[in-house]
Amino acid sequence: MNSTSPGTSLPISRYPVPELKDLPDDIRERIVAVQEKSGFVPNVFLTLAHRPDEFRAFFAYHDALMEKESGVTKAEREMIVVATSGVNRCPYCVVAHGAILRIRAKNPRVADQVAVNYNKAEITPRQRVMLDFAMKVATESHAVGDADFAALREAGFSDEDIWDIGAVAAFFALSNRMANMIAMRPNEEFYLLGRQPRK
Repeated sequence: MNSTSPGTSLPISRYPVPELKDLPDDIRERIVAVQEKSGFVPNVFLTLAHRPDEFRAFFAYHDALMEKESGVTKAEREMIVVATSGVNRCPYCVVAHGAILRIRAKNPRVADQVAVNYNKAEITPRQRVMLDFAMKVATESHAVGDADFAALREAGFSDEDIWDIGAVAAFFALSNRMANMIAMRPNEEFYLLGRQPRK
């Protein structure tokens, strides 16, 4: 498998990237399914396949958080990822989840705005309260208190929604740190996704 990013000679990870044919069947099938759906394989799948057991655990928790029904929409969950990944300075997650946010929010501007400064972004006051909390979980979780929960409840979030917001922020804090540690490089495809309306 090509372990460099197209258009550059830079590797997509500091660690070896396994060949698809050498992977366990369940992991290979998942990667092929993603490729068929999106037209390319996001580098996160290739780089984390270096450790199959951790790959399975990572994506099981990812799917449990990001694919479930919730009072926090899928676009809002992507906002959390982009905002917290921006503050954690994780290029892979900002670029990849920025693309997903643009598509889910149907707004080509919002991901860049949220990544740089969500307080100036084209989002609702409710979403701003959500991101205030997510950022606190991502950067100073020891300071989370009852007042934070009260602000979220006042904005219309249930206690289960608040768990979802915090869990997404916490999970992607892990993801940000892993991606930065292994120098995971975003796919070229992500940079353009969702920036132009579909024809």
